[in-house]
Amino acid sequence: MPIQDIDQPERLSVTERLRLRKYDGTHDFALSWYLDPETVWLVDGDHDLYTPELLDKMYAYQDAHGELYFIEALEGGCWRPIGDVCLSVDDFAIVIGERSFRGKGVGRAAASALIRRARALGWSRVRVSDIYDFNAGSRQMFASLGFREEAKTEKGHSYILSLEKE
Repeated sequence: MPIQDIDQPERLSVTERLRLRKYDGTHDFALSWYLDPETVWLVDGDHDLYTPELLDKMYAYQDAHGELYFIEALEGGCWRPIGDVCLSVDDFAIVIGERSFRGKGVGRAAASALIRRARALGWSRVRVSDIYDFNAGSRQMFASLGFREEAKTEKGHSYILSLEKE
């Protein structure tokens, strides 16, 4: 049960060429993202590449604790997964797994869609538990959406966005 007593949509529209598709238990295609040293460095702050078992464990945890989606891009008339994103009460995690889509506004667009979802659910805040200080792209993206540093972590900071009306 992703978010208690809340039905997760099968799809959320992001733009004409981007959407979020609800996690359905199939994720073999995503292993290549987590076998990329640069991606793992940005996500985990270390160089330990994922195994299929670790990927299973990560997705099972995220699916049990939040709304887990694959970010999909429309290419040649077909939707293809390019990253993943999880919205939960305690953490908002996003990965653009396909390098060619990084730095092109995909993360910002997907995050904006889930911020709208959190507002519609009546949440008072959205929190990112940890962005490493060396991950300038993620820090800039979340800051552009209004997130502010909340607290120091071992390798970076947590960030928070208030959704309460001022």
